[in-house]
Amino acid sequence: MEYDLLEFFIVVVVVFGFGFLLKGGKRRPRRQVSSTQARRPSKARRPLAPFDPKSARPLPSKPTLYGRAYVVDGDTVVIQKTQVRLFGIDAPELNHPYGQKAKWALVSLCKGQTVRAEVIELDSYGRGVARCYLQDGRDLSAEMVRIGMAIDWPKFSDGKYRSLETPDARKKLWLADARQKGRMQVWEQFDTKQMARKGKE
Repeated sequence: MEYDLLEFFIVVVVVFGFGFLLKGGKRRPRRQVSSTQARRPSKARRPLAPFDPKSARPLPSKPTLYGRAYVVDGDTVVIQKTQVRLFGIDAPELNHPYGQKAKWALVSLCKGQTVRAEVIELDSYGRGVARCYLQDGRDLSAEMVRIGMAIDWPKFSDGKYRSLETPDARKKLWLADARQKGRMQVWEQFDTKQMARKGKE
């Protein structure tokens, strides 16, 4: 009889010991929950608000580009390998009077800056037309007009930058002004004279 009890006791100890080892040998302490946490309903249980079309925001259809701007001319830059034309202004072409100055003025503005370009549409050349901003929030189009290296293009800007034009801007950038007025023959005459000068050199 004593032998049976001893055998039974050994079996019980072995079973409980084995179970104890399987559980990792330690009892995990119970996590204490504060009274505020106990009252707060879990996020998973909160009901979702119904869809409200008035307050819903659609996904943006026009892209916004961020990055260093590589200047092509006085009103065109390349950001993230995308050619972008500055919104609402007209700067001289590189081979026109003040064309190189306009380019270097834009280079000076963009140097060391991360430019934000909010693309509005594509122009007739397939370039993205964008409102471009410097890190401090300055509008690049406005800055180019303000320093006299571009003029407002009311057909596209609705006159947004006209008040920023320097007094002599349209006289100085007369070829850009002629383009806006549809007088492309002025361009043709200028190009013909340029070609004739190059021929004589």
